[in-house]
Amino acid sequence: MASKSAEWLQMELDSGSLLLLDCRPHRHYQSARIETAISLAIPGILLKRFRKGNLPIRAVIPNKEDREKFLRRCRTDTVLLYDESSVELNHSGSLLAVVLQKLWDDGCKAFFLEGGFVKFQTEYPEHCETFLHTSTADSSPPLPVLGLGGLCLSSDGSDGESDRDPCSSTEFEDSPLSSNKPAFPVQILPYLYLGCAKDAANLDVLAQHNIKYILNVTPNLPNVFEQDSNFRYKQIPIADHWSQNLCQFFPEAISFIDEARSKQCGVLVHCLAGISRSVTVTVAYLMQKLNLPLNDAYDFVKRKKSSISPNFNFMGQLLDFERTLRVSSPFEGQQSSGQFYFSAPTSDVFQLDRLDN
Repeated sequence: MASKSAEWLQMELDSGSLLLLDCRPHRHYQSARIETAISLAIPGILLKRFRKGNLPIRAVIPNKEDREKFLRRCRTDTVLLYDESSVELNHSGSLLAVVLQKLWDDGCKAFFLEGGFVKFQTEYPEHCETFLHTSTADSSPPLPVLGLGGLCLSSDGSDGESDRDPCSSTEFEDSPLSSNKPAFPVQILPYLYLGCAKDAANLDVLAQHNIKYILNVTPNLPNVFEQDSNFRYKQIPIADHWSQNLCQFFPEAISFIDEARSKQCGVLVHCLAGISRSVTVTVAYLMQKLNLPLNDAYDFVKRKKSSISPNFNFMGQLLDFERTLRVSSPFEGQQSSGQFYFSAPTSDVFQLDRLDN
């Protein structure tokens, strides 16, 4: 039997040998949850990667202490998952079922809670924690994080895990756009270019786009033309690894890009393959300068280059960055006219469709 009852959970809560995972949307977890529960949440734009098995469960636990707790206890304690109100696993494609299967494959003793949070809170409210917030649901837009329970993911599409050789065919292996690879570097804004290591070493490419500022987001790739006074470099020594803290460099990276703009010349942001570290910095720049939430900034870049794939840790850092900026979608609650305009703090207006040309 893959499920446990609310009564069983009530008796087990005091045992100390139960690991409880909350698979609801993160905003629900923040409002109310069963005591001792750990939040299991994932940004919507990374759902495909999780479904394909490219992310371990520990990677979708946003809190570091909870993640360490999960790693210590997942194979020794009973693991119980719950969503909002599922009485049974409707089909194998639901994410509740996917998480259960992942836990079973890892040798964990795992079950889901019959009736979910709603049933348990109704019967045992004394074991639930409720948190009051000063802002209401109407005045505060939900965080762009989706819980796992009840969601289904298609298996189409592809997301990579790390930077690869920019000439490797595997970068576009499963992409529907594989026969139409974009030329590097990709123009994100009139002065901002996203590229790879080879672009940074190509004088013709740099001259063609009037690129005189180069932001190198790697710890070891050389600044090829550093001795040439025509170029200005900044290097961010970050590897494409889950342990790296890239967000600490966002302010100086954004300042460097703005400096290039003020000099009326192009700036190239690159890493090795141009799909993870450099993308993360580029998305952060769009979020701050165009006042965009993460999902919109990410989609903006993805429209230019379909194969972008920042690692999960960098996406988490962008979510934290979004919270510090406190931005919301400018199109929320509005009907799309088919043409989007983004206004930067400088009052410059960029038309998205025009930039795609």
